[in-house]
Amino acid sequence: MSILQIPRARPRVILFDWHATLVDTMDAMYYALDDVLPRLGPLGLIERLVPPGRSKTLEDAKLVKYVREHARLHPKIKAERRISRTDVFEVLFGSDQEAKAIAHREFDRSYARHFGAVRPLEADARARLLELRGLGLRLGVLSNRARHFMAHEIYTVDAEGWHELFDTMVCGDDVSRRKPHPDLVLKALDELGVAPGLGCWYVGDSTTDVIAAKQAGVTAVFYNGAAWDRAWIDRIFPGTIRHPHVPDAVVGSLADLSTLARELIAAVPA
Repeated sequence: MSILQIPRARPRVILFDWHATLVDTMDAMYYALDDVLPRLGPLGLIERLVPPGRSKTLEDAKLVKYVREHARLHPKIKAERRISRTDVFEVLFGSDQEAKAIAHREFDRSYARHFGAVRPLEADARARLLELRGLGLRLGVLSNRARHFMAHEIYTVDAEGWHELFDTMVCGDDVSRRKPHPDLVLKALDELGVAPGLGCWYVGDSTTDVIAAKQAGVTAVFYNGAAWDRAWIDRIFPGTIRHPHVPDAVVGSLADLSTLARELIAAVPA
């Protein structure tokens, strides 16, 4: 299938993923993964990796096989810098929630040694967020990472910080289940006093973001900042019985998102 849809409802609220959607923290993230993956054996997680034949794609199967054999990411994956730690753990552990929780805890311990500098993914990101607020939209930011990391990053990004741009911020340690579960999305909406619905758009760069949005009952907007081609997007969102969740729209930039929001606001009655 090919993802050609546009959102069915005008936005009232737009929630954003943080890492690789709004900001670049790739270096610290991959340094932390470099720390964690060699410890999978001592943590008892190697035997909990997704079994052969159970991965979603051939590329996922190759990633699992490489980590099982080498306890690290393939250099090509690190060089491409296109996959987040959440997606790495989803690929490695699938539906094993306990294994993913252990891996995320270890990641947080390692990330504490590496995090610090954070910069906008797009040079005009602040202006685009202000543009969306100027449309009368309420904005929120979500992240699987711990609140003390997020607080530092959101107050220091772009030198002056973006904390005043968002009406809510929900972090991985604020909920019992991280993405791809919908808990982060639902908590953000609860804090805003807004019921889940298609008038909430959740924008993120990963399959886990799309799954979280769809399970929360909101509009899923895939942020294709890595410039995946159409064939690749169709492969990671196959729309099958086993992997049914596909985005409602795909944008390549915050400018695209702003244009899409304006068009829907103009076309769809409030």
